Amino acid sequence: MFSLPQLTSEDMAALDAALGDFVTASGSRLALIIDGAGFIVTRQGEPGDMDTATLGALAANSFAATQAIARIIEDQSVTSLYQEGVENSLLLLTIGDFGFLAAVFPSETGVGSVKFYGQEAVTRTRDQLTAARTRAPAEGIDLASLNIADATPLFRRRTAK
Repeated sequence: MFSLPQLTSEDMAALDAALGDFVTASGSRLALIIDGAGFIVTRQGEPGDMDTATLGALAANSFAATQAIARIIEDQSVTSLYQEGVENSLLLLTIGDFGFLAAVFPSETGVGSVKFYGQEAVTRTRDQLTAARTRAPAEGIDLASLNIADATPLFRRRTAK
């Protein structure tokens, strides 16, 4: 099965709204929805000069490594990954089998607060992606055709009239 369903402009608007609300409530600098392969589906906030494409790929791979370690130690319950930095920190939360919510936030902001607000964003995002998958269960996104430098056109398809 595809990691992401085919998304319409309405789906993207709902995902953007969930991320925008999360950024505002949590005080995060940046929030991204990343698919399981590490591609950025959408983002809200201010990335500045941050290389979000590389961040997405590394975050997805880091989470995959953490899940592999969890299997080795016989723990299947890994749903988040936290990296604390001096200026900024990163929190990754799983969105079911769709991918991840990544939040970059100032280190002085408590990770518990970001995680608390992140749970609502994850629920809203997962619900929207589930609805999209239900609408067209046999169709998904072929990431092999993706331009890694700019995935936006693939994820911003419009609804057929």
